[in-house]
Amino acid sequence: MAHVITRPCCNDGSCVSVCPVNCIHPTPDEPEFLTAEQLYIDPETCIDCGACIDECPVEAIFPDDQLAAKDEPYLQINADYYKDHDVDGGLVPPKKAPPLPDKPLHVAIVGAGPAALYAAEVLVRKPTVTVDVFDRLPTPHGLVRFGVAPDHPATKLVERGYASTANKKNFNYFLNVKVGQDITHAELAERYHAVVYAVGAATDRRLGIPGEDLPGSISATEFVAWYNGHPDYTDLDVDLSSERAVVVGNGNVALDVARILVTDPDDLAKTDIAEHALAKLRESNIREVVILGRRGVAQGAYTNSEFLALGDVEGVDVIIDPDNLVLDPASQDAADSDELDSTVATKVRLAQEFSQRPATEGNRRIVFRFLASPVSLDGDDKVASMTIVKNAYDEESERVSVTPTDETDTIDTGLVLRSIGYKGHAAAVPDLPFDDARGVVPNDAGRVLDGDSPMAGVYVTGWIKRGATGGIGRNRLCGEETAEAVLADFIDEKLTDPAASREEVEKLIVERGANLIDLAGWKNIDAAEKSAGREAGRPRLKITDVSALEAAAEAAGS
Repeated sequence: MAHVITRPCCNDGSCVSVCPVNCIHPTPDEPEFLTAEQLYIDPETCIDCGACIDECPVEAIFPDDQLAAKDEPYLQINADYYKDHDVDGGLVPPKKAPPLPDKPLHVAIVGAGPAALYAAEVLVRKPTVTVDVFDRLPTPHGLVRFGVAPDHPATKLVERGYASTANKKNFNYFLNVKVGQDITHAELAERYHAVVYAVGAATDRRLGIPGEDLPGSISATEFVAWYNGHPDYTDLDVDLSSERAVVVGNGNVALDVARILVTDPDDLAKTDIAEHALAKLRESNIREVVILGRRGVAQGAYTNSEFLALGDVEGVDVIIDPDNLVLDPASQDAADSDELDSTVATKVRLAQEFSQRPATEGNRRIVFRFLASPVSLDGDDKVASMTIVKNAYDEESERVSVTPTDETDTIDTGLVLRSIGYKGHAAAVPDLPFDDARGVVPNDAGRVLDGDSPMAGVYVTGWIKRGATGGIGRNRLCGEETAEAVLADFIDEKLTDPAASREEVEKLIVERGANLIDLAGWKNIDAAEKSAGREAGRPRLKITDVSALEAAAEAAGS
């Protein structure tokens, strides 16, 4: 019997370190780890020890004889990875950390999302290190709380690891605190040996086409935050009156928003979706969502697991025109010689299978259109339609690129969501150098660079460090790298001792009017949401108003 990794895989690599025969790949030490859609178990090497099952934070691993019917395709997906990846078995050597100097180390982390908390996890393992995590929101966990789709509860199980980190005696939350307003960067630098920024990349990329600012055109970033109960987006105007929506882009976020738009609200009512979004979706007229991809099916930015899962949405058909599944010349040559990368081959195979499925009368639809780009959004006082252009492969280019043809089409729609990526913004880190072109803070392994020189005691992690690529697993690796840079600089005596005491921080913040929420306050919020959820038969009912969150944090006996 072999074990199989399924859709919830978060790529955090916990399973790799406990596998005695090194049958889980790619490992964090392998180049493919940074781009892998998920991790894979080699069925020829697995010895059925079960260590990976116990370690997996999102319950994504199962014995092959206990797979649910919907997960059986992962038998082939796991095995296919090893068709074109030669790996060696053997024990995974443990990493030995050098000892720290015999004195305290105080670290401030700005941001409370996955990358921040993975960095904190490494740091708080050292009893002489104190970590204070600041966030402007009353709740932690960043994109796990506000970005993961509500119908993907298994992915949110990583929060258990974050809770374990937060419960350490040398960890503190300073939530509902605005760095730059309630406390400045200079004041943090005076009170901590190191300041780590993990502020993400919250700005969405724009299409740059006429009509983009018409009502009815919003970013997927805003829409996801709206249905996930982000306090900043509870009043977002989402027009669901038309029968068709169009999503521009075809990454996992695009699939998420399309799926949420057509999923039966009664099914969503079993999740932690925000109440205001659920109420609006119950009144929705949308029956079809078109997903536009600028390039071909082989370049689809979504993962195979998310693509496959669309076929399991009750009452929803996935529609793909077989004639639209044209491969670029390089991919076609590789497919003809049976040398197409296994991940891409699976993507193509799944699309072909979807294209052969008959549509069911009365079902809602998710329609994929490849090799198409938006030209304009059209309408008088709001979006009424989108003009698109058909693209063709540029056979003169060494890379897979496309050029527009003369063939255009019009799609009637009242809702357009752009999902073409995120970008960091200098306003999130006003006291740090910033690369506007890349949307990141210049850094070397997390050490912030001012020109060619590292700024002593200032670090970054997550998307503001490397750009908006990768999910939970990549953020773990990124956070660990930055944390190890902090510890290495402490050992090498490159960090300056604080000029003031960190014990002054809470008093300073409160005196400026911030309604500080600590770990106990967050636990009160968490308990209140879960209690309300139990009464409604749901995982939790999210509190979406800041004042209500503050009140819940202070509630005695919650």
